[in-house]
Amino acid sequence: MIVTQDVRPDVWSAELEEVLVRVGHRFGRVDLRRQMRAYLNGLLGPVGRKNSWQPAEYVGHHTPAGLQNLLNRARWSPDEVRDDLQEYVAQKLGEPGGVLIIDDTGFLKKGTVSAGVQRQYSGTAGRTENCQIGVFAAYASRHGRALVDRELYLPKSWTADRDRCEAAKIPDDRDFATKGDLAKAMIQRALASPLPIAWVTADSAYGQEWRRMLEEAGVGYVLAVPKSQPVPALGRIDLVIAQAPDEAWERHSCGDGAKGPRVYDWAAAKLPAVYDFDGEQPTHDRWVLAQGL
Repeated sequence: MIVTQDVRPDVWSAELEEVLVRVGHRFGRVDLRRQMRAYLNGLLGPVGRKNSWQPAEYVGHHTPAGLQNLLNRARWSPDEVRDDLQEYVAQKLGEPGGVLIIDDTGFLKKGTVSAGVQRQYSGTAGRTENCQIGVFAAYASRHGRALVDRELYLPKSWTADRDRCEAAKIPDDRDFATKGDLAKAMIQRALASPLPIAWVTADSAYGQEWRRMLEEAGVGYVLAVPKSQPVPALGRIDLVIAQAPDEAWERHSCGDGAKGPRVYDWAAAKLPAVYDFDGEQPTHDRWVLAQGL
């Protein structure tokens, strides 16, 4: 769903209607299109824990049967809807300096039947919990931001148990993939989409994995790495930063937070150039950017 600077109810309603019209052809029957509209309105409604009952009641249905049919039995492709959404986001928010943001989040669960659920670390909760983990891609520009892709992480405890996968309606061809593998696939899809992407950014859980891929694609990146990250010919990255003179540090705000402006000290150091992959001409500059207190 699009998030823009203009959040007047009439503008929000018009944008939602445009999205619904755009993806409606992915649902082959009129009744499925109606259920799709009802389901999205229910998800956006001011209800608490959202199983099928709460959205159904919010949109005036007596039972959740219609929404459950949409989610469990109806034939439609979430990936095709995602492609429509990416095209819409490119038209509404796209600009040459657009940024693709990769991150994962946990969804706390009770029980053991939800696809991918197990006790695992959740960054959302800040601890190990019984949860699902989703890996997400968002697009951001000066005009707003929107989620544009998603993948559900399936631990090996799931992919090694085909009966369990079948009971949860996980496709037979779904094998184990790390969160980094899922994120890489989303980046490749986004780069092949209409989204104009100049930068990719992610935290240190992903910062080790994609630098060469992005350099080959000619896309800039800002990827967090651990302080022990080695830099060719220079040593550990924290030691490179430790040698920066005092005048290299500048204080800047990275935006407002819940408690006001988030102001930090920043320093940058230039690293060896990135050469083309025949080793002939420099194609990119590499920098390390450090955040102080």
